[in-house]
Formats: sequence, C-alpha cells, structure tokens
Amino acid sequence: MTPGARLAAAIEIIGDIDQHRRPAPDVLKLWGLTHRFAGSGDRDAISGLVYDALRRRASSAWLMGEATPRAILLGMLKRERNLDIEAISQLANGAGHAPAPLSDAERAALDRASLDGAPPHVAGDYPEWLDPHLARAFGDERAEEAAALGSRAPLDLRVNTLKADRDTAAEAIADLAPEPTRWSPHGLRIRLSADAKSPAVHAEPAFLKGQIEVQDEGSQLAALFAHARPGEQVLDLCAGGGGKTLALAAALQNKGQLYATDDDKRRLAPIHERLARSGARNVQVRTPKSIGTEIDDLNGRMDLVLIDAPCTGIGAWRRNPDAKWRVRPGALVERLKDQAEALDHAAALVKPGGRIAYVTCSVLDDENGAQVRAFLARHPEFKVVPPAEVASAAIEKADEFLAAALVSDEGLLMTPRRTGTDGFFVSVMKRG
Repeated sequence: MTPGARLAAAIEIIGDIDQHRRPAPDVLKLWGLTHRFAGSGDRDAISGLVYDALRRRASSAWLMGEATPRAILLGMLKRERNLDIEAISQLANGAGHAPAPLSDAERAALDRASLDGAPPHVAGDYPEWLDPHLARAFGDERAEEAAALGSRAPLDLRVNTLKADRDTAAEAIADLAPEPTRWSPHGLRIRLSADAKSPAVHAEPAFLKGQIEVQDEGSQLAALFAHARPGEQVLDLCAGGGGKTLALAAALQNKGQLYATDDDKRRLAPIHERLARSGARNVQVRTPKSIGTEIDDLNGRMDLVLIDAPCTGIGAWRRNPDAKWRVRPGALVERLKDQAEALDHAAALVKPGGRIAYVTCSVLDDENGAQVRAFLARHPEFKVVPPAEVASAAIEKADEFLAAALVSDEGLLMTPRRTGTDGFFVSVMKRG
C-alpha cells in the first residue's frame, strides 16, 4: 500500500470506531481480516496512524475546525507527526487510493496550527468530564500533564535479577539498542519512533530464559518502593498477570514466602508460565474459589501486602490511547469502591509493624491521596511512611527523583511529563 492509501485506511477505521463505538483493537483486527491485500507492514503503519489520531483526537479536531475522521487524521499529522503542509498534501493528493486533495480551508487550518484559546481538555486531549478531577491533581498544569499522557511510550524491560544482571541482559539484546532506565536499577528502555513496530521481545532468547520481562519503569519503581526484603512474608493481593509479583520475587531473592492472588482467576492465569520462566521458587499462587476463603489463613501474618489496585488506568493512557475516550464517570465510581474494599481487606492481613503498599496506575487524587486519607480515618493504627524515606530506601537517585515526582503527604505520583514513566501513585502505610 502507498502511504496515501494507508492514511485513507486510517480515516476509514476512525470512522468505524466512531460509528460503532467499538474498541480500536477490534476494529483494526476486523479491517485486517477483510483487507487481505494489506501486508504486516501496512497493518502496523495503519495501526500507528489510528492510535496517534486517538492520542490527539480533541486537539486535532480543534486545530482543523471540525471533528470528522479526515480532520482528526490530518490534524494529527501536524500535531503528533510534525509534518508540514507539503508533506501532508503529498499523502492526501487524491492519487490512487489516497484521500482527496487538501481543501483551501484545510490548508489554512494546517498553516495556522494553533491551539490558542483551546480549553484544557482540548489542549490536553482528554474527556471534558475529567477536567475537574485533573484540575485537583495538577491545577493549571493539567493540559501539559495530560498531553504527556498521550505521547507514545517507549518499551521498558525489567531485568530479572534471579537470572541476570542489567549489563548481561543489555548485551543479550544489544541489537535493540537498549538504554539503562533513569531511575530503576533493573530497567532497560528501548526507544521507538512514531512509525516503528515494537520489537518481538517475547521471541528473544533473553526473554525465553527469564532474564527480562516487559514492565514500564514506573511499575518497576512501584514494586521497589514496596521494599520487600529477603525472608519476609509478602502478599500480592491484586496480582493480575503477575508483573509486580515477579518483581517482588526478585527482591526476595527466593528467601521468605510470596503469595499471589486476584479476585479474577482469568487475570491470574498468565502468572504460572511467567513464574516458571523466572526462576522464583518461593511463590504460592492462591487461585480464587467461589467460597472466597483462599487467603484467610494469612490474616495477621503478612510483613507486606502490595495492592496493585483496580483503577481507571489513566496513568497508562499513552499505552492505550483508545481507553481515555471510553472511560466513563460510572467506571470511576466503581473503581473507588473496589479500592476501598482492597485496602480494608489488606488491613486485616498485615501483622503489627507490617506494611501496605498501595499502588494505582492513575493520576487522580480521588483514587490516590483521597483513598489513603479515607483509609487512615477508618484504620488509625496505620501511618504513612514518609515518601522521601520510601524513595531513599529503594533507589540511588532518590533526591533527583523526589524533585521530579509529585510528592504529597500520602505518597509519590509519577507521570510521563515529570518522571518519564507511566502515571503511577505509590503510598506505603505501616501498622503500629
């Protein structure tokens, strides 16, 4: 397919997403099945265009003066891909299967390329109903913070220290040009250009041998800030696929005991294969049963309970730009209930002197600081471990990190704009 034909296909797919309100991955998959002539390179390029359009949907429509699929794609080429009018006109020239040539109005809009007067939710590309929530988190900087949440994420890897050190792992994937992550001592980062295909890391020998796992640096830091120590009794209460479970297992160095559970056995299913690859020998997976008593024997025994809480996922928007246009106010209400229940459950599991590490991939105070404050009001036997102490115990560049992150009385907030990671909140609370 020509570049212009790829652009036309992306316009068609955005129209289908809008018309049928279906998730972008489903629409892209269906398009590929019904357009067999498109090769893998074509499909990857079209996917990149579609996801970039979703990243800059509101601002592109504002720039172009209309919210049609064509306008959104053309505006995105200027906003996200930084193409000039000449380059855009070569893609939209009406030749073959390319979109129709640019109109005079489109040329004028692309020439202005101005967001002057755009409200924060437009400049930051997020749903308008979230504006008061993001204003509480970031104030006048919310548009800039949200715009960074829309940027394309790099590919981050965590080196499994049970199997390798960072230098050894980096050498094993040297052809992918990995760089050490800024904060995490176990992280490697692979930078990707706007139209680059993500490398097949899952087929790399280093991955198959358990030396590396895909994990955003912010997620790595969240596990490090929990500060699991060899010999401790640790529970990952919302383990999901096991990303943080594996990081905790490496921190424990196969000493002590690590339990992993989740209230949805389907989310927990991938953890078994990942654990087998990791070399961790001290992990018990407690698959949920209908009677709900699978971890009752752990009550009052845990040195550390990690809660990777169910949340709106706003901090991971750069990895799933479709999600931000699909999140609804009702989803926030449900997540707040789930988070409070998880915190109260964890309180019964922690022994005196033990800790709860509360983690979300959200940037909203509703899900972060406000949840911690409410929990402390219900459970006055817990106190927040000072965030500076949490960071200093886990990473070497703690002072630099604390200057970059948003630090509150309740915890630490990472964002793409501030720390170069996904958006993560971490609060560590200790039982008296």
